Amino acid sequence: MAQETGTKDAVDRLIQAWRGEVQARALYTILAARMRDTRRAEIIRAIADAEASHRQRIETRLRELGQPIPDPGSVKLSALQRLQAHLAPVELVMSRMEAAEEEEIQDRYKRSTGDPDTDQVLQSIRTEEQGHSKSLDSMQAAHRRDTPPPSTAQSRLDRILGSETWHRTGSGWISGAIYGANDGLAAVFGIVAGVSGATGGSSFVLTAGLFGAIASALSMATGAFLAERSEAEVAAANLARERQEVLENPEEEKEEVSLFFQLKGLDKQSADDLAEKLGRDPEALLKVHAPEELGGIEASSQPVQAAAAAGISTFIGAMVPVVPFFFLHGSAGVITAAIVSLIAHFLVGAAKSLFTLRKWWSAGLEMTLAGVIVGGITYGIGLVLKVGGA
Repeated sequence: MAQETGTKDAVDRLIQAWRGEVQARALYTILAARMRDTRRAEIIRAIADAEASHRQRIETRLRELGQPIPDPGSVKLSALQRLQAHLAPVELVMSRMEAAEEEEIQDRYKRSTGDPDTDQVLQSIRTEEQGHSKSLDSMQAAHRRDTPPPSTAQSRLDRILGSETWHRTGSGWISGAIYGANDGLAAVFGIVAGVSGATGGSSFVLTAGLFGAIASALSMATGAFLAERSEAEVAAANLARERQEVLENPEEEKEEVSLFFQLKGLDKQSADDLAEKLGRDPEALLKVHAPEELGGIEASSQPVQAAAAAGISTFIGAMVPVVPFFFLHGSAGVITAAIVSLIAHFLVGAAKSLFTLRKWWSAGLEMTLAGVIVGGITYGIGLVLKVGGA
C-alpha cells in the first residue's frame, strides 16, 4: 500500500513537472522570437530546447512507471500569459520567469516523492533549472559595467557590451494606446466630476467634457509623435556612434565581431580571421556588427502610427464619462457617468497588467480606486465652489 502511495505521488509530481516544462518552452519560444539581439535570442532558444529535453526525460520515467504520456496539446498557456509574453517588456517577463523557476525548484523538484528513481530524474532537472536561472540572470547583467572579468567568449562579449551604455530601446504602440486610454479616462473623468459637482449635471458638463477629451487626445497624439521621432533620432545616433567606434576603436569592434561568430559555432581562429577581413572595410564591419549589437540598422520608429494610436485611444477613454451626458442630465447623468467610468477604470487597469505582469484583478481594482479618489475629490471641490459661488 505504501509503495502504491509512493508511486502515485511520484506520478503526480512527474505530471506536474511535465506540464511546467511544456508551458515554459512555449513561453521561451515566444520571447526568443521577439528578441532583436540575436545573441540573447539564441540563449533563450537554447533554454527552450533544454525544457524539451527535460520533458523527454520525464516522459521516459512515466513510461517506466507504466503511465500514459499526456497529450502536449492539452497544455495551453492562458490568454493572459500569451498576451503578456507577446506584449510585455521582455526583461520583465524573464525576471518573472526566473523568480517562478526558483519557486518551482523549491516546490516541484526538491521535495522527495518517495520513489528514488523519480527523485533522481527530478534532481537532475532541478540542477539544470538552476543553470537556466543563472543564464537569465547573466543576460540581465549583460549591459552593466560591473560585469566580472572575462573568462569565456560569452563573458568577454558581455563585458564589452556592458561598457556601451548608450544603447536605447522604446516601447510599442499597443502599450502607448492603453496608457493613452488611461490618461484620457482619468483626466476627463476628473473634469466631468468637478463640473457636475459645481453645476448639478447641467449641459456645461457635456461642453467641458467634450473639449477636455479633444484637448487630451491632441496633446497625447503630439506627445507620442514627438517621442517616436526622438526614438528614431536616437536609433540614428546609435548607428552613428557605432560607426564612430568602428573607426576609432577597430580592434575592440573586431573582437566583438569575432566573439559573436564564436558564439555561433566558429572556432576562435576562424572567427578572428573573418573579423580581420571584415575590419579592412569599416562599412562592411558595421553592416555585420550593427544588426547583432543594436538589433538592426534601420530604425523601426513609426511616429504617425504612434500618434494615431495614442490620440484615438486617449479620445476613446476620455469620452467614456462624457457620453452619458449626451442623453442624460442632472443626477441621472452624474450617477450613470460615474458607474460607466469606474467600470472603464477597472477594464483599463486590467489591460495594463499585460505590460506590468501584475494580477489583472489587482491592477483593475487599483485603477478603480484611483478613479474613485479623483472623482470624489473633484466632485467635492465642485460642490464647494457651487456653494461658495452662491
